[in-house]
Amino acid sequence: MSDVAPEPEERRPTAGPARDPGILMADRSDQLAPRPAPKAVREAVPKSPRESIVTGEVPPPPAKRVRSRMARSSTLGFMSGLITFLTLILLGLGAAVYMGRSEFEEPGPLKETKVVAIPQRVGLSEISDILAKNGVITYDLVFTWGVRLSGLADRLKPGEYEFKAGISMREVADLIADGKVVQHSLTFPEGWTSEQIVARLLENTMLTGKIAAVPEEGSLMPDTYKFERGRTRESLIAQMKATQERRLAEIWGKRVDGLPLATPRDMVVLASIVEKETSRADERSRVAAVFINRLRKGMRLETDPTILYGLYGGKAWLEGRTITKADLAAPNAYNTYKNAGLPPGPIGNPGRAALEAVANPSRTNELFFVADGTGGHAFAETIEEHNRNVQRWRLIEAARRGGAAGSEGEPVAQGLGGLPAPAGTRPAGTAAPAAKPPVGGAPAVRPAGTPPAAGGAVAPRPVTPAAGTAATPRPVGPTPGTAARPAGSSGTPATPGAPATVRPPAAGTTAAPPPPPPPPPPQ
Repeated sequence: MSDVAPEPEERRPTAGPARDPGILMADRSDQLAPRPAPKAVREAVPKSPRESIVTGEVPPPPAKRVRSRMARSSTLGFMSGLITFLTLILLGLGAAVYMGRSEFEEPGPLKETKVVAIPQRVGLSEISDILAKNGVITYDLVFTWGVRLSGLADRLKPGEYEFKAGISMREVADLIADGKVVQHSLTFPEGWTSEQIVARLLENTMLTGKIAAVPEEGSLMPDTYKFERGRTRESLIAQMKATQERRLAEIWGKRVDGLPLATPRDMVVLASIVEKETSRADERSRVAAVFINRLRKGMRLETDPTILYGLYGGKAWLEGRTITKADLAAPNAYNTYKNAGLPPGPIGNPGRAALEAVANPSRTNELFFVADGTGGHAFAETIEEHNRNVQRWRLIEAARRGGAAGSEGEPVAQGLGGLPAPAGTRPAGTAAPAAKPPVGGAPAVRPAGTPPAAGGAVAPRPVTPAAGTAATPRPVGPTPGTAARPAGSSGTPATPGAPATVRPPAAGTTAAPPPPPPPPPPQ
């Protein structure tokens, strides 16, 4: 048998006779007594507050990994080299940025002003290459990066640019980004016809595009217009029309009361005649007053430019023209010698000064004007005064051309090459003195618009270019240094060496054959 007594089995109450309560309590106390804890558990239970905080034993640290000295040395060398390399790169970039910025800001290599065209649809690299090839910049790469860093790469505009000598790359970039292209100018003289204006537009090679149709006469405002290379011709015509409409409305609104003009178009028509009659600024309002006074009195205007325009249209002033008896008798709605009032339309495109002169003419009663020998005109209110002015002009012309006086003091002029000198004019329907026999083979001078003597030649009319229109001859209208004529006839008396335009005889008269052409003037 074993020495260790077995542990008593737990006894459960069974049904049976009642037992003594004291005995039951003793048995139950034996059952409820705590069992002893295992040794490990007993040791882990803290015995004091300090023991609950401080552990009794600390675990040892983990074992260190021991690296070789060679491995540590290679790692440190790689890191040191990498840092050195990056430092050198940063220093190089800093130096490059500093030098590039200095180059971008400093004056460029251009020695003199130069115009360079930047085409459409090109990028920054192509623009840099164009500028470098034209000597505007030195380094295209510096310009490219300078533009990018400046934020201007997307703002560069095509066009024609003028670069000043020594311009820096930054100034070049700003100029192209702002689109400050070269502005060209084109001048259209006052009084030009629409056909002349269209011809000048087509001649200009900096403009582009076609012109669909010749604009209506009098719808364009002659002036000097600015434009950039590549602008379309139609857009410039549209600008001229808009300028005309704006100025015409402004001037018409400021016109004086009582003018015999019903519409702004009437003002344009009369201003186009004034434009052909005189080119002197100080005489426009007086010439306009003469025509206004004649309209008020129901007198015919009797002006040659209207006849020329009626015969030749917009080509009337492209070359020297002559007015013959046949021209005067031909059906012509613009013939102001036969038709009363204004012609049916403008005979050119008048400028602002002529429009203002018609809108606000001089306050005079003058009905006639004739050349005064100084490049201007002598104005008259009566036919008698006008005839005296004509006689003075005849004497001046005779003296200038070396002519002699005929019998009874009638002046005779000798033109170049045997041609007669132009004479002053008279209103249609007034009596003219009989022409005297010519002296030295030259026809006698007579008032224009009156019938010549039997066998006499029609007095010539001059063709002289207007001031500022040397490229295209302007056959009508006095210019400084040339003689003028009275109302009722247009054009300018001839100057030495200028071609002549023949004045017509009155209706129902016969003119002799024209004289032979003059020899060329001496060089």
